[in-house]
Amino acid sequence: MIRSLFSTFVADDVSPERRCNPGRNAQPVACSTRLKTICKHLCVLSALVLPAVFQVSFAQKKEYPFNDFRLSFEKRADDLVSRLTLEEKVSQMLNSAPAIPRLGIPAYDWWNETLHGVARTPFKVTVYPQAIGMAATFDPASLFKMAQFSALEGRAIYNKAVETGRTNERYLGLTYWTPNINIFRDPRWGRGQETYGEDPFLTASLGDAFVRGLQGNDPKYLLAAACAKHYAVHSGPEPLRHVFDVDVSAYDLWDTYLPAFKKLVVDSKVAGVMCAYNAFRTQPCCASDILMTDILRNQWKFTGYVTSDCWAIDDFFKNHKTHPDAASASADAVFHGTDIDCGTDAYKALVQAVREGKITEKQIDVSVKRLFMIRLRLGMFDPPSMVKYAQTPFSVLEKPEHGQHALKMARQSIVLLRNENNTLPLKKTLKKIVVLGPNADNSISILGNYNGVPSKLSTILQGIKDKVGKTTEVVYEKAINFTNDTLLIYEDVSRQYSIDGAQGFRAEYFSNKELTGEPLLVRKEHEVNHLWQEGELLTAGVRANNFSARYTTGFKAEATGSLTFELEADDGYRFFVNGKEEVDAWTRNRWGSRTFTLETRKDSVYKLVLEYWQGEGKGNVRLSTGNYRRTDFAALAQRHKDADVFIVAGGISPQLEGEEMKVDYPGFEGGDRTSILLPAVQTSLMKALSAAGKPVVFVMMTGSAIATPWEAKNVPAIVNAWYGGQAAGTAVADVIFGDYNPAGRLPVTFYESDTDLAPFDNYSMENRTYRYFKGKPLYGFGYGLSYTSFRYDQLTIPSAVAKGKPVTVSVRVTNTGKTIGEEVAQLYFRSGDQSVKTALKSLKGFDRVSLKPGESKVVAFRLNAEDLTYVNGDGQRVPFTGKLSISVGGSQPDETNRTSGNILSGTLHIK
Repeated sequence: MIRSLFSTFVADDVSPERRCNPGRNAQPVACSTRLKTICKHLCVLSALVLPAVFQVSFAQKKEYPFNDFRLSFEKRADDLVSRLTLEEKVSQMLNSAPAIPRLGIPAYDWWNETLHGVARTPFKVTVYPQAIGMAATFDPASLFKMAQFSALEGRAIYNKAVETGRTNERYLGLTYWTPNINIFRDPRWGRGQETYGEDPFLTASLGDAFVRGLQGNDPKYLLAAACAKHYAVHSGPEPLRHVFDVDVSAYDLWDTYLPAFKKLVVDSKVAGVMCAYNAFRTQPCCASDILMTDILRNQWKFTGYVTSDCWAIDDFFKNHKTHPDAASASADAVFHGTDIDCGTDAYKALVQAVREGKITEKQIDVSVKRLFMIRLRLGMFDPPSMVKYAQTPFSVLEKPEHGQHALKMARQSIVLLRNENNTLPLKKTLKKIVVLGPNADNSISILGNYNGVPSKLSTILQGIKDKVGKTTEVVYEKAINFTNDTLLIYEDVSRQYSIDGAQGFRAEYFSNKELTGEPLLVRKEHEVNHLWQEGELLTAGVRANNFSARYTTGFKAEATGSLTFELEADDGYRFFVNGKEEVDAWTRNRWGSRTFTLETRKDSVYKLVLEYWQGEGKGNVRLSTGNYRRTDFAALAQRHKDADVFIVAGGISPQLEGEEMKVDYPGFEGGDRTSILLPAVQTSLMKALSAAGKPVVFVMMTGSAIATPWEAKNVPAIVNAWYGGQAAGTAVADVIFGDYNPAGRLPVTFYESDTDLAPFDNYSMENRTYRYFKGKPLYGFGYGLSYTSFRYDQLTIPSAVAKGKPVTVSVRVTNTGKTIGEEVAQLYFRSGDQSVKTALKSLKGFDRVSLKPGESKVVAFRLNAEDLTYVNGDGQRVPFTGKLSISVGGSQPDETNRTSGNILSGTLHIK
């Protein structure tokens, strides 16, 4: 029956000029009747078996050349697009592209993320360190493997979506809008954590590894489709991103902002590019003559697809005011090669734009062909048996080797900034360790942003507890929040909850995530404090995944005043007081926990309702109450005067920095920072602990550079742990207790104060990043200590090389200490020609090597012809001539802090 209905339906495929437009031999009324008949068939078909529309046998699909896998992708795309109406073409240019049932084309949502593991998926996945942490590894091979593992998990999720008919859902597709290769030019930018740091060479190298790993090596099919963003000259401020117009010199454009994009487009063959919100030289980036037409399509010959950043097309006429309406904005964006409008329906106006002559249908065809080329290359129209990636099993999610690699990268990312008097590593035989700070037990910080959720994760506190076992007393006191010393102190108010004449809550459990239908389980519960293993049986018909619950009670106040309710859950929840919704984290539970303070009147009863849903994996939901109280630092130190060491896990968090956030704590605004100083309350805590005369270890978690002038002189051990992913706590414990020798390097400059920074909204590179900063940083780009020491010798540089020819520089590295360790050998050069305007120094090579005590290895750096060029004032690359100063070592050549190795320098003569 299904095949019969479908055959009736597809028989109505007619030539484009007659479709929806009766020709000479057809009457309008007949066409209308026929369309109604088709719709009727479709409705019947959908009601019977919805997935069948999208899973027509491939034998039947071969009626159309675009389903013939023997043809080239180009011919198939041409055929497919030729069969679409204008309206259908335009519909495919939205991020949420609807199905075209008459051709058997399923719906597809292009919007997906995999910044450091598959993000925002309803399934449990492996979560690696945040991008800035992965950059600190200085290890392209690790990024390659991470991207490959992430793509395989993404394939498994997509295959499940196809199997269940859910390809129309966001965050289930194969087109990932990653990596973010913007240059992290200013540490105040909240999204810098998503990047690979401030250096164009490092960013290009790591971005290249990521794209190659994600897209796979099959000669025909893509494993997944990467997307380089945000093109281009985009790095905050976040509150101004929809309105600002930036201009930079030709030198800065080609020397700093474009090299990584060129690398990914020209060499890595990235499938997609995302154009940025802001304008560039008066034109929105998504309709820029220079960026989109001249450079991307003409110079770099990019043939992949371009998506707008989400809601960027609306910015044309709503914020930039460069276009009068959606039709004009959309036509201009498509004319400049922007193929997808993400986030809104602005591109629906393209139908009107074609009719008004603002753009032609042939120009629309160019974009639609690009989009179907990507889907064809992903194997979406071919039999799964032909596409090896389409056979990726669901069991690949969170495979043990993926988790092991997440731990490896978390270890690799950790940067030891200070270790006076060999404070670290700590002994596991200590009697008492006190762990404090807002990041000590914070699962949000370790997961970063644009993240997925794993089945198991390790916070700093848990990592330490697991490391020392039961032989050492580990005491935890949060002590402070990120920016203040006033904490919620919990109170037991269980006796004040009652419902239906009995103490506690009425709990209703539903076998779906929407609280719909009759509950399958209703019971009384003393409190709301649950932690379920995945799939744990609650009652017949209800397991602890893909379910929802409602908890209802009456709260009787015993006093007039205030009481704060804290809600915590791993998926969605909302909280009502007397029927009014006070907390909404139903569709985007970003922070895990929220609070609401209720002003109470004695003996009044308040109806409380907590609603919750749980998807895959473990489930937890909790309701706590308490009041706020300030922490007395002196009393805290006195209380733990018998401690052997204080470990303070502080810094900042994705709760404070990120994409266009509503955050207004001191030092933070709109996702960015107004100051790079460590929040003062954290310094005050460490001053009080230091005064107690016990060692303090500062574990700093951050997505960007933090200024710590007091700590850099007074705290004996500082470990920078970034946002380390699911294994962050284990990795930190491995480092501070000596089971792993740290070798991470800073991918950004850690400045000493806000006065070192140029104006945030100025995109000139003058006095920015290690390449142009004329001052003295607190810790330089490329810096990081080790528990062992290294010696560099036997530097070999050719005496001379012809202009335009490659050259190899080599050096021997020896581990001169007593501990196995890794070293990141770095090569920098500077021009000896003072008349050439170029960077003060530039990274041009790096290699992470592991050495046993006494072991030596020769590291060779091959500099290709382009490495030996510089950008002139016109933005053109020209070869260096004359003397080129080359330095090789474990840090920059002029790092003033104590390092774990020496620096060697030499001169290359270019003729």
